[in-house]
Amino acid sequence: MRAVVQRVAESAVSVGGERVSAIGAGLLVLLGVGREDKEADADYLADKVVNLRIFEDDAGQMNRSVLDTRGAVLVVSQFTLYADARRGRRPGFSQAAPPEEAHRLYRYFVERIAASGLEVGEGVFRAMMDVSLVNRGPVTLLLDSARTF
Repeated sequence: MRAVVQRVAESAVSVGGERVSAIGAGLLVLLGVGREDKEADADYLADKVVNLRIFEDDAGQMNRSVLDTRGAVLVVSQFTLYADARRGRRPGFSQAAPPEEAHRLYRYFVERIAASGLEVGEGVFRAMMDVSLVNRGPVTLLLDSARTF
């Protein structure tokens, strides 16, 4: 499972020009599910996301998590995180999970984040979405349940 985690002042998702979800300060998580991913991958990433110390404390150091700040999390599915663009000019997506399994693990991940007690917003799975954000910092991290970047 792969995630792009961005610390945001605000973020929103629209589908067909209609806003479907929005959060204030917190994290935007773009989530990709791989062909080999299991619940353990979602558990690992959900725990990592809610406990990442990437928010500033009173001394200006990144020592606080989204749990500490009581921020929100907006989760948006993004299979293109499994793109392979090493050859040619068109990316391949053979390492992305099939839609049914990806949706199941996406839902599982969202439920794990929600179980932390945080406000959770969602995109619309398999929809063409417009995602807006104000990246705070900017702070952007790449996470992968199988390896580190």
